[in-house]
Amino acid sequence: MVTVYDVKPNKLIAKLAEKLKGMGIAAPPWIGMVKSGCHRQRLPQQKDFWYIRLASMLRNAYIRGTVGVSSLRSHYGGRKIRGVKPEKKRKAGGAIIRKGLQALEAAGLIVKKKVGRQLSSAGRKLLDSVAKEVST
Repeated sequence: MVTVYDVKPNKLIAKLAEKLKGMGIAAPPWIGMVKSGCHRQRLPQQKDFWYIRLASMLRNAYIRGTVGVSSLRSHYGGRKIRGVKPEKKRKAGGAIIRKGLQALEAAGLIVKKKVGRQLSSAGRKLLDSVAKEVST
């Protein structure tokens, strides 16, 4: 049996993003006008950034077990370029992650727990089927 661990993450996320786009999860109207964090200098250049980020969050929930906004902000953060001063690590913006988790929750792919969020059985089934498609 092929699982998420057996396939390349980039291929899995790309295929999963296509599936999520077909499921009818709507992107917020402001998604093309905001940076993904204070450490970024430009807006996201990918056409389907919203769906790629949702797919990546689903994969993270599969691998880590429990995820929350704070842990995902750290995961998607990066180094802030501060001119002549040394670079510092900064967290990613929370609104994109929070709205993404809420959208996945509304679609039934993630379940809210007492602390954080976990992948639902429907989400696990979706990820396993996509991993099986990608591996062949």
